[in-house]
Amino acid sequence: MTDKTPVTVLTGFLGAGKTTLLNRILSENHGKKYAVIVNEFGEQGIDGALVVGADEEVFEMNNGCICCTVRGDLIRVISGLMRRASSFDGILIETTGLADPAPVAQTFFADEDVAAKAALDSVVAVVDAKHLLLSLKESKEAEDQIAFADIILLNKTDLVGTDELEALEATIRDINRYAKIVRTSRCNVPLNEILGLGSFDLEAILKRDPDFLKGDEEEHAHSCSCESCKCGHSHHDHAHAHAHKTESRHASDISSISLISSNPLDPLKFEDWIADLRANKGQDLLRYKGILDLMGCENRVVIQGVHMMMDGTTRLPWSEGERRSSRLVFIGRNLDERALREGFARCVA
Repeated sequence: MTDKTPVTVLTGFLGAGKTTLLNRILSENHGKKYAVIVNEFGEQGIDGALVVGADEEVFEMNNGCICCTVRGDLIRVISGLMRRASSFDGILIETTGLADPAPVAQTFFADEDVAAKAALDSVVAVVDAKHLLLSLKESKEAEDQIAFADIILLNKTDLVGTDELEALEATIRDINRYAKIVRTSRCNVPLNEILGLGSFDLEAILKRDPDFLKGDEEEHAHSCSCESCKCGHSHHDHAHAHAHKTESRHASDISSISLISSNPLDPLKFEDWIADLRANKGQDLLRYKGILDLMGCENRVVIQGVHMMMDGTTRLPWSEGERRSSRLVFIGRNLDERALREGFARCVA
């Protein structure tokens, strides 16, 4: 990813503080220059006028939502920027507060020219601590933004108490337990905690943290008494899955499901299964990522996908002494845990 221009997507519900964060990034004395793409609804945009930093180039896309009808325009803007990429260090994209960030990410899967020259570094979601629960109650988009993010800024923490912050973080974890949460007030956050981390790039994450996808599911597999885990686990199980769903804190149809196999997978069976899943359930699959131990493949295969689009070409050597296994994580809406678990189990060689 070092030879590609990093792109950071700033998302978050209306009033959460995205423009404040963008201005903070542009105002910091970090010695870097960013091209900025701002999107909002309506023919008369104002966000571009609110963005500081006269040296930065601001491209305001106000003819529609960046996440749907104008994705072609987004591709054209980025492609144009890439022709003079040496004049800036990165690209910042601020989406409208009502946008689903997934189609923006899909741009880096779908368009070969963009993918060859630019790489999605991270999706940063700004969350309003004061109004989070109301936003989640009233808007599917607020929930999707959290589910899709790599980094979540829990903003306006000065407006709520410590106990409430703990409860809010638990609510966020119910929706997305893999994202990094940073508490902040007025988006005052060290930029090295949100920029240049390669947080969207699973390969980069695994190089820093080989256990990233392991989470707590292995310990859970041996101690949980929930219905999905009553099949009797051991190190010899072919496959195991556990879903982390919201229960008491916030009624949600978004969950994260972890699938594990200690035995190699049959490449053709897995390819057929994941292709069928993407074709029939792709709209509900917000994000999925995994490390695969495929029969006949010496290296581990790293995959990640957004809805129907998936990249599974990266191969990394297994770490010395690492026990080979396959781990696959889904974050999505209305996920059928039993069907996913059974389908994954059928892929075992």
